[in-house]
Amino acid sequence: MTEKYDDIIHMEHPISKNHPQMPMINRAAQFAPFAALTGYEEALAETRKKNEEDNKEE
Repeated sequence: MTEKYDDIIHMEHPISKNHPQMPMINRAAQFAPFAALTGYEEALAETRKKNEEDNKEE
């Protein structure tokens, strides 16, 4: 499988002399709009609220 890339597979990752590396938090933010579970946070908040209300009644 790797025979096709044997000549480059162990090369070091290139580092730009002109552009500083982007911080990891900024890189992650680029992909936030493509979250697979849209609405997940709202569903968690709703469930949390319901559970807290149910626990107060007990």
